[in-house]
Amino acid sequence: MNGIEGWDDIVQSLRPIMEARHQTRERALAQCRKLIQTSSKCIRHVHRQQFDEARALLEDAKALAAEARTGLSPHPELLYAGYLQDAEKEMVEAAAVLAIVLGEACPSPSKLGVEVVSYLNGMGEAASEMRRYVLDQMRGGKMPEAERLLQAMETVYDDLITFDYPDSLTGGLRRTCDALRAVIERTRSDLTLTHSQRELLDALRDAKPQ
Repeated sequence: MNGIEGWDDIVQSLRPIMEARHQTRERALAQCRKLIQTSSKCIRHVHRQQFDEARALLEDAKALAAEARTGLSPHPELLYAGYLQDAEKEMVEAAAVLAIVLGEACPSPSKLGVEVVSYLNGMGEAASEMRRYVLDQMRGGKMPEAERLLQAMETVYDDLITFDYPDSLTGGLRRTCDALRAVIERTRSDLTLTHSQRELLDALRDAKPQ
């Protein structure tokens, strides 16, 4: 008798299990890549103010996320490998950016079908993404709207920093918050400078002889 008694039988019983996990993981990775791409397209359409297209893409993203999670459910050990959470975070970002810009209610984790950690980090990313939209509003002279969006960014930050738990629980939320704080400070500075410049131009215009 060669080798270990019973070892061959054990190996043969384990091989199909690992093959099934591998195939499931490969399908999930492809779905997650598509989910990230769809979420990114949604955000781009928001910045272009193509809101109907953004809504449609967000619905596509939700369907992709649900499909990926369902596909992984037979293998719970794969549900928290990280790639699904990263993809879901992008979907949360897209959903939140759309809601904030339109002044709509913020989507909840249960409505999006995501875990808490993905949701919190996605909200932080969404608040950072809002800087681009704020700057667009400032360039268009829509200062009240720019101020509203900056306030939304600050509200998200103020609440996220209260989740002061170890990074192993929050998926690096502290780093997300640190990055968001820097973005908010730059945006507030830009908004203040633009206000000052507009006030100066108005004063010069008023002082100009008729």
